[in-house]
Amino acid sequence: MALVICRRFPGSFCGMPSHPALIKNHVNKKLLGQTCEDCVLTAKMISTDTRMAATLKLLKPLRYRAFCNPFTYSATQSVACWNMRSCTWRKGQDSPENSLCHPAKKVNICSTSASGRILTISSTLPSLEVSRASASKASTLKPGSPRAMRVDEEDVETFDSFEDPRVFLQLRPEYQLHSYNRSETCQPLSVSEGELILHKVTVYQDNLQPQIIADYFCKLSSLPAEQHPVLLSSASFALLCQLSVKNVNLFDAPDLISILKAFVSLGIPHSHSMLDVFETKFCHKVWEMSLDQLLLVADLWRYLGHRVPRFLKIFFSYLNLHWKELSLSQLIHLIYIIGESRQAPQDLMKKLESLILKYIDLINLEEVGTICLGFFKSSSSLSEFVMRKMGDLACADMQHLSSYALVNILKMFRFTHVDHVNFMKQFGQIAPQRIPSLGVQGVMHLTLACSALRILDEGVMNAVAASLPPRVAYCRSKDVAKILWSFGTLNYKPPNAEEFYSSLINEIHRKMPEFNRYPEHLLTCLLGLAFSEYFPVELIDFALSPGFVRLAQERSKFEVTKELYTLDGTVGIECPDYRGNRLSSHLQQKALEMLWNLARKDMNSKPEFLEALFLLETMLGGPQYVKHHMILPHTRSSDLEVQLDVNMKPLPFNREATPTEDVAKLRLKHVGISLTDDLMNQLLKGKSRGHLQGETESDSGQQPMKLEEEAAIPMGSSLCNTADRLAAMEMAGLCPPACRQAPQVKLAIQLTNKNQYCYGSRDLLGLHNMKRRQLNQLGYHVVELSHWEWLPLLKRTRLEKLAFLHEKVFTSAL
Repeated sequence: MALVICRRFPGSFCGMPSHPALIKNHVNKKLLGQTCEDCVLTAKMISTDTRMAATLKLLKPLRYRAFCNPFTYSATQSVACWNMRSCTWRKGQDSPENSLCHPAKKVNICSTSASGRILTISSTLPSLEVSRASASKASTLKPGSPRAMRVDEEDVETFDSFEDPRVFLQLRPEYQLHSYNRSETCQPLSVSEGELILHKVTVYQDNLQPQIIADYFCKLSSLPAEQHPVLLSSASFALLCQLSVKNVNLFDAPDLISILKAFVSLGIPHSHSMLDVFETKFCHKVWEMSLDQLLLVADLWRYLGHRVPRFLKIFFSYLNLHWKELSLSQLIHLIYIIGESRQAPQDLMKKLESLILKYIDLINLEEVGTICLGFFKSSSSLSEFVMRKMGDLACADMQHLSSYALVNILKMFRFTHVDHVNFMKQFGQIAPQRIPSLGVQGVMHLTLACSALRILDEGVMNAVAASLPPRVAYCRSKDVAKILWSFGTLNYKPPNAEEFYSSLINEIHRKMPEFNRYPEHLLTCLLGLAFSEYFPVELIDFALSPGFVRLAQERSKFEVTKELYTLDGTVGIECPDYRGNRLSSHLQQKALEMLWNLARKDMNSKPEFLEALFLLETMLGGPQYVKHHMILPHTRSSDLEVQLDVNMKPLPFNREATPTEDVAKLRLKHVGISLTDDLMNQLLKGKSRGHLQGETESDSGQQPMKLEEEAAIPMGSSLCNTADRLAAMEMAGLCPPACRQAPQVKLAIQLTNKNQYCYGSRDLLGLHNMKRRQLNQLGYHVVELSHWEWLPLLKRTRLEKLAFLHEKVFTSAL
């Protein structure tokens, strides 16, 4: 807060000094003895450490020059904004949504040491002073008070996405050889010395040698931190930057690195145009530099927040030839850089994986987390063998594994789909105690890993559900979506389900502007809720509105047609009173074709499914009695449908299985049939086994998986004789739909696999449980050919398989 009182006197304004870029922290001695009421400037600055109030009076008599800069306020404000934007972008580049939540996080990111900063900083950024004041007060709060609990919550949710991944760099001294350490600076420089350097830049600009320019950058970066914004706004410093660009081809590698370090120390904005020039120069120097130098340069670029894809591409090419020379610390640091840059050639990643195995016994717990995070962020997989090795390392001392490393390891287990049972068991023991002290983003990743690995640990899920409602406001749209999806996928409702779901649904309403930016997150929320039988009508109506559908298709980087179709189909069945928006018929047809093509291709590639389909056709009398299709297309999986009449006999409802030529032949045969003795014998005694089997194969048009000599199982409760089958074929080919018998029982036969159940259990996951629920609502009896029953039968005789299917079909119908 500042009070400025000005009086107008006749005369001219004071002139400016020759180098007004830097402001001295003391008052000019010539002014101390003067007294005048020309202008009194009273300012109050709050120190971050002592909160001492200071009053500074600057007296400026006529014809005296004041050491002040009229552009200080605007320049400092703009530089502060540059720094804040750079800081926010740099710390938010991992997730674009970071800027939308956690006010406390912003304060933590941008509250650099500003206690001695010039006066205009405090007036420019009042929110920082509020946060400092609250931080100092927090130390005096009683631990049990609500305000103390609120402060603790903010501390838990404060996550520095830039500094936290770099903790591993403090664990070995070797890292200091190839990483940037902010505490390492040149000898501290006084303000007067800084002014002298800027003066030399102006006077000797045409005669400065490259080494001198680099030395000037290094020295100026050692100015007090409160002088950096003013330095960046000065014309002399801009001239120095121009000279560095002009002479960039004359710098050797150490000089370039020294200048880049100065850029980091001074907080040069990541978007500054001269950085591209230096990237180009570093690209030319790659093959002349050592591994330590290259890693240091990459680390400095990361610290600046400036993306350098060209440099990294050449660097990775260099590494493809020199990867065997990497030491342990260089390897871990390189994996960190690869993860932060989100790019890496897969052939290089395979080579690095072999080095991980080489050093596996020397890697510590935090480095395991760094490896997992680097591979995860670069979308590079690790083999199951390596993942199990790292899981074993974590299990050996999980109590001392940091929560940050634990989350990163779980991310990689989720990405590779490796089920390390011992790791997950120990995780289930320590996670409930850690979840309350973990930020909501970490909680989201833990929950999502459990759902992706299909591991339902009720202790973990209950701890998540209990800790989330009080701090749901800290959730991003992504966090809300993934948590709802995880609970829905695992088909689990916690003891506090009402509080848990109501708080998250209310948070969806509050974050609708953010969901408009990331529409796929809203669809994920609603599908997760639908799995758990929650249907917020207003949100569903909005999600299926033409405007949002169009927005989702345009803005989302994912294909959302399937999600929209699943939501629309679910609402149509489970919400009969719903009168809101529905998906257009065009999009429904598009999604139907897409999903059917995927499901048909998937099922036809599975031998166990083809075997079940052929044997069902054999048992029931032909392909017209079984239909492979998607009864509920929006549930994304297909079924084998069978219909039975009131006598529990199968109906030939699948007209698609009888070709038109066969129907015409049946009609011709129906005109007149000669009753010969041979035909009568066949009608009365039944066909031979071989003839019956051959006709079945002809009707189905498919070959059996394994031909054997056993006889077919009777159809229904009686033998499947020729007369029955002739009548059935005539019904399929001749009777119009109106005269057909309505089915008494409709069966949906499902061949399941282990990925449809929670790990190590027979509890269905959310999507598949929802499908069963909806099939029952439509009047279908679900017949499950479970993988633990059907797969072992594939090695048994044909007769045993037919007997199993007969019992499943007709026992279920009864």
